[in-house]
Amino acid sequence: MKNFWSDKKVLITGGAGYLAFSLLQLLRDQPASIVRLVRPGTAVAPLLEKAGIQNSHVDICDHSVWDALIEEADVVFHLAAQTSAAKASADPVKDMSINVLPMISLLEACRRAQSVPTVIFAGTASACGLTSSIPVDETAADQPVTKYDLHKLMAEQYLKYYANQGAVRGATLRLANVYGPGPPSSNSDRGILNLMVRRALTGKELTVYGTGDSLRDYVFVEDVARAFVAVAENIEDVNGGHYLIGSGKGHTIAEAIQLVAARVASRSGIEVPVVHVEPPETLSPIDTRNFVASTGLIQTRTGWQAKVCLSEGIDRTIEFYTKGMR
Repeated sequence: MKNFWSDKKVLITGGAGYLAFSLLQLLRDQPASIVRLVRPGTAVAPLLEKAGIQNSHVDICDHSVWDALIEEADVVFHLAAQTSAAKASADPVKDMSINVLPMISLLEACRRAQSVPTVIFAGTASACGLTSSIPVDETAADQPVTKYDLHKLMAEQYLKYYANQGAVRGATLRLANVYGPGPPSSNSDRGILNLMVRRALTGKELTVYGTGDSLRDYVFVEDVARAFVAVAENIEDVNGGHYLIGSGKGHTIAEAIQLVAARVASRSGIEVPVVHVEPPETLSPIDTRNFVASTGLIQTRTGWQAKVCLSEGIDRTIEFYTKGMR
């Protein structure tokens, strides 16, 4: 990595967020100048290992900030997002202002600068909607079910358009169910597996909606961070596309939560029950779909593949939160 990242200027939006936490662990020792963009008023823990990491407190929804931000930027990891489908449904205008318009502002700033940076976007695997078969690959037709998925897809399409126009080099990583060490999500409908680990460690029962037999592709956050790095380093081979990022293995929701309970009991001695409850009436069809990612395309073009299995990932998540509770 060091040859590629030498003297690169890197911007990370959502710099205080969950994905940025793991991405910075990979990049912090690289010879690059890294600026993590965070909302004004957000407290950011320092990364003492890398003095070259700077914090910039800006509102990326303000289109006027982007010309200065993008100046001389080589790589932009656009991770900032409003991630709650419920909030997007309740206020789609606000969701668009957070999940779509900053992408347009970023891309327009790139066009004006004529510097052709690399832009890697954190998309969502649910953009394709309710697929009829698994595993799902990049040929699946996009039929978003929620406004959140629609807006993430719109931002992705804008990136593809500007990449095809030559204003940027860009790619979208459509992320499956990401879990693992990092700060907790601010939204109750995200980071469910992490939430279950934290609940189990405090002795609270774990809940499963209905039978919990829907398949999910749980992918460890460190593997996701490696995917972002791999795509940036191989942008010429992935430019203008979208790529599914998952483990490639399916587990039912009930199986995953039972595994959380079992691993917490094994590692901490805390035993908690797993209780099946009636799902809320507001549950979206996207929440009951079956999904497993086919990751052959990203592997062929960059060499990336997921390395951490679910049981190991849960163990590492338990260790992370156990240390944080001491």
